Amino acid sequence: MENNPPRSKTNGALLAALIIMTGLAGVSSYLYFDQKKVSENQEVTISERVEELSTTRVKLDSISTALDAKIAEVQKLGGDVSELEKVKAQLEVDKASLRKGNRISIAKYESKIKQYEAFLVEKDTLIANLQKENVTLATNVKVLDEENTGLKTEKQRLTDSVTTVVSQNQELSTKVTRAAALKAQNVKVFSVNAKGKVKEDDAYKAKRLDKIKLVYTLLDNPLTKEEPKEVFVRVLDPSGAVVSDMANGSGTFTVDGNETIYTTKQTVNYTSNGQNVELLYTRGIPYKPGKYTIELYSEGFRIGAGEFAVR
Repeated sequence: MENNPPRSKTNGALLAALIIMTGLAGVSSYLYFDQKKVSENQEVTISERVEELSTTRVKLDSISTALDAKIAEVQKLGGDVSELEKVKAQLEVDKASLRKGNRISIAKYESKIKQYEAFLVEKDTLIANLQKENVTLATNVKVLDEENTGLKTEKQRLTDSVTTVVSQNQELSTKVTRAAALKAQNVKVFSVNAKGKVKEDDAYKAKRLDKIKLVYTLLDNPLTKEEPKEVFVRVLDPSGAVVSDMANGSGTFTVDGNETIYTTKQTVNYTSNGQNVELLYTRGIPYKPGKYTIELYSEGFRIGAGEFAVR
């Protein structure tokens, strides 16, 4: 006869096991849902962190762009940009630290951003003052330019006036000098043959024209100083060329600023009494047939003229 345990004990053990299993399932379910909630909270925290970092980077980039613009503006206005460049360098350091993302305090960056923004506002005032100074400076430069232009105009007017006066003085001096110049009239040319015989004719034979004798009268002129005067004689042949021989007393003199050849010259002791003057000129070669002109010059002026013919 077998000994079987009582049925009531067996049922109790099963019930106890069932209760324990049910409890474990509940605990497991609780732990699962609690872990899921923790994961969801962590995802939300990371997402919020990423968004904060992104917003901070955008703000720093915006401040960097504004700093660049202000540096350029201050340089354009001629101001000192050393402080701006120093702040820009610090900003780049902060941007680099933010990119690394190690132990970043967003609150700390928010504080720095406010400082940068306040600095930008301060520099806006600086730029406004520089703009006013530049406007004032430009106005002063314009005024100075106008005054300088006025001075140049006045200087030019004075220069023109001086030039006019000098020109008038020169013209007056020339007139006075011309008025005081010698004046020769009754200029005549006579032929002198080899025997010294003097002859006056309308035209002289070339073979008998060994020398010419020039006779003229110097008019009385109270403006002319009584002193020795040098008279230059130019003999022009039928073609208009000057009869000259440098070995026979010819040379050059100046008339109206131009160097001119003369045939011969003489010194006359001017006495302001209508004196007659004579000059004998010998040419080494025969005269060509045609009409010849005699011109007399003294002190840079033409004082008389005459002519003769050769046949």
